[in-house]
Amino acid sequence: MTTESALTPEQILGAAEDVLRRFGPSKATVVDIARTLGVSHGSVYRHFPSKAALREAVTQRWLDQAHDSLQAVAEESGPAGERLHRFLATLFAAKRRKALDDPELFATYLVLVAEHSGTVAAHLEVLTDQIARIVADGVRQGEFADLPVEGTARAVFQAAAHFHDPSHAPEWADTERSDADFAALWRLISDGLRRP
Repeated sequence: MTTESALTPEQILGAAEDVLRRFGPSKATVVDIARTLGVSHGSVYRHFPSKAALREAVTQRWLDQAHDSLQAVAEESGPAGERLHRFLATLFAAKRRKALDDPELFATYLVLVAEHSGTVAAHLEVLTDQIARIVADGVRQGEFADLPVEGTARAVFQAAAHFHDPSHAPEWADTERSDADFAALWRLISDGLRRP
């Protein structure tokens, strides 16, 4: 049980995730979240002014969970090709893990993501910017051809959509096939980026 004075936004978001997993997005309420925490629903509203704001924060938290590990890859030094491969593989592994390990919560997040397209657009921009950093390093190092960085980053991200767009999640369960498809895509991307 949480005391109302010690309640943090992170505790609320964790409880919201649990409630969403149990009840789904159409039945989960702020009262359910407050009950899980042992506080009044007014305490939840002190941190999140509306149910919509809380759902958007939950969505943002879910999308951001991959950012730290991906940002670390983008900021590393070393060969850009290896970093870009690790970035895309890490992104794919994170999305596949979310989809396959907790399908009920994943389905819930798909509903929430559809409600908050601005949050999703910002998330996609962050990911594309991280790829752009790696591409820029590859161009600067002479590892990649002299390509327009921003356009190339968007093209790489879009080309890999099958491995991070949740609409493809049902196909990720066939790990042998999806791993082979990812490897084939990586060869195409790598060959396309390399300096001739």
